[in-house]
Amino acid sequence: MTTVELTRFHVVPEQVERLLAARPAMLADFRTDRSGFLDAHLVRLPGDQWLDIVRWRTSEDFATSRAKGANLPGIRAFFAAIDHVVSAEEGTAVEDEE
Repeated sequence: MTTVELTRFHVVPEQVERLLAARPAMLADFRTDRSGFLDAHLVRLPGDQWLDIVRWRTSEDFATSRAKGANLPGIRAFFAAIDHVVSAEEGTAVEDEE
């Protein structure tokens, strides 16, 4: 089963364009640098909050990615647009996409 990372964060309105502009480079960095990265879906929520749903092959892949932090420019630019993290959770998908 796939590991799912759920990160809810707050972005001030003035930083939304910066966040969205940085997203493609962040995803490209994840694809090249993060073993086990499967895909990610960004969801806009009410109250200037966002939810990033990231799927990893294993929990170990997710832990390794987390330890790397914002080690590449695309990832760093995306994280820089975030005001603060509201919550971060890890779960297991019971229905994997085929």
